[in-house]
Amino acid sequence: MASIFSKIVSGEIPCYKISEDNDFFAFLDISPLEKGHTLVIPKKEVDYIFDLDDKLLAGLHLFAKKIARAIDRSIPCKRVAVAVLGLEVPHVHVHLIPMNDLSATNFGKPKLTLSKEEFEDIAAKIRAEL
Repeated sequence: MASIFSKIVSGEIPCYKISEDNDFFAFLDISPLEKGHTLVIPKKEVDYIFDLDDKLLAGLHLFAKKIARAIDRSIPCKRVAVAVLGLEVPHVHVHLIPMNDLSATNFGKPKLTLSKEEFEDIAAKIRAEL
């Protein structure tokens, strides 16, 4: 059965898309820790990041770097944190989280609730920096 992320890539489930190419897809996390929290995934559905072949693993990180730079230019933050947890959805995903202090990456804290307009505005700002 296709993961929720594969359904997002195929368009079955809507998202706030940031960017995509032939192999990778980036979109806003709908339960963000911070404004601009973005997920970067390979389009190929693989559960565990270290099961990706070397070319896809390297490509994922290069694609994430491009997205992180755009986040850094569009969202006020000191850094963009990178986290790979991999337990929530059985599809490799990299979290890019704008941060000003370590609390930004606390996955146990309450998630932000944003309006559709806020998500659209954030996504547009990040896309404009690509």
